[in-house]
Amino acid sequence: MQHVILVILHKSLKSLQLVLNEFFSKLCNALDTVSASAFTQARSKLAYTAFIELNEQGIVESLYTDNDYKTYLGHRLLAIDGSKIIVPDTPELRAEFGTVRVVNQNPQTIGYYCGAMISVCYDVLNRICLDGQIAPLKSYEVTVALKHLPGLQPNDVLLTDRGYASYFWWATLIAKRQLFVCRCPQQSFAAVKAMFTGTIASQIVTLHVPEKNVRLIRKAGLPESITLRLVRVVLDNGTIEVLATTLLDEQKYPAASFKPLYHLRWGVETYYDIVKTRLVLENFTGKTVESVKQDFFATLFITGLESILTDTAQAQLDERTATNRHPQSVNRAVSFNAIKNNLLDLFYKEPDIDVLLDKLTRLFLTKPISAQDHNKPRKRSSDGKLLRYYKYTKKISF
Repeated sequence: MQHVILVILHKSLKSLQLVLNEFFSKLCNALDTVSASAFTQARSKLAYTAFIELNEQGIVESLYTDNDYKTYLGHRLLAIDGSKIIVPDTPELRAEFGTVRVVNQNPQTIGYYCGAMISVCYDVLNRICLDGQIAPLKSYEVTVALKHLPGLQPNDVLLTDRGYASYFWWATLIAKRQLFVCRCPQQSFAAVKAMFTGTIASQIVTLHVPEKNVRLIRKAGLPESITLRLVRVVLDNGTIEVLATTLLDEQKYPAASFKPLYHLRWGVETYYDIVKTRLVLENFTGKTVESVKQDFFATLFITGLESILTDTAQAQLDERTATNRHPQSVNRAVSFNAIKNNLLDLFYKEPDIDVLLDKLTRLFLTKPISAQDHNKPRKRSSDGKLLRYYKYTKKISF
């Protein structure tokens, strides 16, 4: 079963048989291999939860056990966000995750595609995924996000976008004494609207459950009124954002600190970019529910492994900041490729671990990239530009 796990972690755009041939060639320096059919039968005996345990024990526990990790005023900063992915179109996967109707400009159906919703709870300062969820495509993001909460600590601060801004979500977190910062849409509560149009930087308000949600809130046993703080943030381009938070102490958390604090949520956006484009999550290696879940949770584990292994290299790049015009970071194309090429040494063979880690660090330091400014407003690329990017520019590293 160890071989099966390593092959799944050996993500590639190549055909499964080519991956197997290359893997066993590296493993035993021989021409012996196994067929794709034999591998498929073997992986059917492996529960996808094995990769969840790998992430929990090998990544999450190893990072937080010795308390040597980055925090914000003593808090772990955890961003929760959801996204949609396309999965292989098979009857089994359609039944599990559902489909979306594809239409053209005329109101007629021209087809369907099979997809799923994924959600992650991501430590934006330490760059590891604490928990991942995969659910039916039409699931409500907040309902899926609730599954992340059992493993959190009371002192964690959750960062969420305006898609989560609801009385139900806020009341649930407050009932669990879970700290949060959540961006608000303008058309929500009257107190939020007033913050958008007024000049007050921060105020503590009491919100009452909307009439339409009373039955839901009572059924869930949640409070029918909640107290939180609204903070008005003005971005560099003049855009106004209003944040709802349970960080009520205005001395410890002044209004001016929320702009850079909430900006850190961007880390989960770049995380999805790595998962979807750099690691090509949607290039699944199987067409069953179990294989899709195996690939999903294996990908989350790989990202955490990369974050931990590149920590030393990133620290060295940080020391060079004074001599460089822009801060530099490890090139993810380089780091993921180096990890892929050394998976057998990391998990199967028994090399000198210090020599191996030094070798990897030297590889991680090659061709670093300059940090980009994400304070600028995002521009939506045209379909033509996106097509050219995926056809001619995008480079696969794993």
